[in-house]
Amino acid sequence: MPFVTPRQLRRDYDVIVVGSGAGGGQTAYTLAMDGVRVLMLEAGRHYDPARETPMFQTNADAPLRGAGTPDKPFGFYDATVDGGWQVPGEPYTQASRDETQRFDWWRARMLGGRTNHWGRISLRNGPYDFKPRSRDGLGLDWPIAYEDLAPYYDKVEMLVGIYGSNEGLENTPDSPEGVLLPPPKARVGELLVQQRGAGLGVPVVPIHRAVLTRPLDHKTLPARLHPGNPTAQRILVADMQRRAACFWATPCGRGCSIRATYQSTAVHLPPALDTGKLDIVCDAMAYEVVLGRNGKARGVRFVDRRTGRHEEAQARVVVLAASAAETARLLLNSKSASFPDGLANSSGKVGRYLMDTVGSDLVGQIPLLENLPPHNEDGAGGSHLYAPWWLYGPQLKGELGFARGYHIELGTGRRMPGMSTGAGLQWLNGGGNYGAKFKQDVRRYYGSFVSFSGRGEMIPNEQSFCEIDPAVKDRWGIPVLRFHWQWSEHETRQAAHMQKTFAALVEAMGGKVQGGPELDGRKAIANGGSIIHEVGGAIMGADRRHSVTNRWGQTWDVPNLFVADGATFASNADKNPTLTIMALAWRTADHIVERLRRKEI
Repeated sequence: MPFVTPRQLRRDYDVIVVGSGAGGGQTAYTLAMDGVRVLMLEAGRHYDPARETPMFQTNADAPLRGAGTPDKPFGFYDATVDGGWQVPGEPYTQASRDETQRFDWWRARMLGGRTNHWGRISLRNGPYDFKPRSRDGLGLDWPIAYEDLAPYYDKVEMLVGIYGSNEGLENTPDSPEGVLLPPPKARVGELLVQQRGAGLGVPVVPIHRAVLTRPLDHKTLPARLHPGNPTAQRILVADMQRRAACFWATPCGRGCSIRATYQSTAVHLPPALDTGKLDIVCDAMAYEVVLGRNGKARGVRFVDRRTGRHEEAQARVVVLAASAAETARLLLNSKSASFPDGLANSSGKVGRYLMDTVGSDLVGQIPLLENLPPHNEDGAGGSHLYAPWWLYGPQLKGELGFARGYHIELGTGRRMPGMSTGAGLQWLNGGGNYGAKFKQDVRRYYGSFVSFSGRGEMIPNEQSFCEIDPAVKDRWGIPVLRFHWQWSEHETRQAAHMQKTFAALVEAMGGKVQGGPELDGRKAIANGGSIIHEVGGAIMGADRRHSVTNRWGQTWDVPNLFVADGATFASNADKNPTLTIMALAWRTADHIVERLRRKEI
């Protein structure tokens, strides 16, 4: 497989892609399948989920029973093998000491980036989500509409494999017939939430997640995805047959050695590498996009993390897909006489309008779920049902006190026990038990807890942005980011509404709320960055004075420099961003192919 060292770089690359996650993986896949010669630069180490995924180990096999630690916040088996909110030798700083203005930056230093870790929730943005300012006068409109991206949502869903159903709900787009895979059966706790939620007017329906519930249709999908391209079709036919359907064995956050879930390392990179058109350099810490005398991007400078040597790769086109804040950092550090404030920053908007998802959680204990007979509720490694936002009408009338909505993710069932399992028992009986009584409690209460996680839209604001710290550098001598962050009342009131809704659901289920609800939204809302849905920082727009890229992700200032990750988001809907990142990246890559064919870049 063409993993190369800096000494082996070619001189005739068409495109350099910085980053290997959802945006970078999709871009490289689309380009390589169309015959474009691509070099991918990944800051982290090589990672192979087929070899490194712990598919069958239990928490009892792990240090500290699999519990989270500073270097593995999501537990010992989490697929993020190098990274987290803190990366040794790679600091970032906060502009304020006020904890409510803190932004926690998650990075995954590994091939595939965050796609190895994510929850696989794959929701389409709806028509309202692309034109929020036109709808309520707040935030920013995108320069594209849902109709522009819908064909690319179709393509990504067919390539990746997304389970779910079409429910015909407001601003929750359906997929064309035959695109989605069948959803898995709901767990008993999810069915109870669905039943009692109906009485409160909360719709609970199958969620869309990137998990194969059956093998992909390798006989018809490749031709639909790559019409008129027999080479791409042949490669994809073979690759789809190497992916197996999920057999409900392993939490998706560990990765997947049978390639049943979406990871860039399992879906995008293998077929792209099979074309022979993609080279990958791992441990390549990009720090500057280099301009030629003609004002176009010439290439990318990077540090080889294994040797400490500074290297440069060159190509006709550069695509940044390093994650939103990392892409902004690259642009801000790429200073020159032409761009003293950072590359492609004539608008002054690079680093601006940084956003994350509004988050708030609550747990309830449900007596109806106690003492259930033993049964298998492993399922597809995450939620089978969820509640999409349902109050668009009252919200538009101003009846809620906040402008944007949220969806609800559910956690139910008899999931793998860990060190946290006893915490709920301690809460129930005022300190816990031991011996025979402890075993009785476990049998009684195991699986009777239901968690609710609200994931809501943040409106971009002028006070949330990143910039280069004037003094601090990382271990490689690269200036680091300094974060400014502020939630508005729209977000804090939304978080308080989440808590009220969750408490009402627990009560409707006949349960008891654990440690809440927290009705002060300023306390209920999670820190910025903690949901790991960071977007913005190089937003797209219709006007070069107020945005960094155009509708194709092409920077206004440098015609052969593109952005293909979440940095281009003009708003951050309540829908998880990964599916939209991939759809935008495919659209951008198609545009690059067409421009290359016309010799316009």
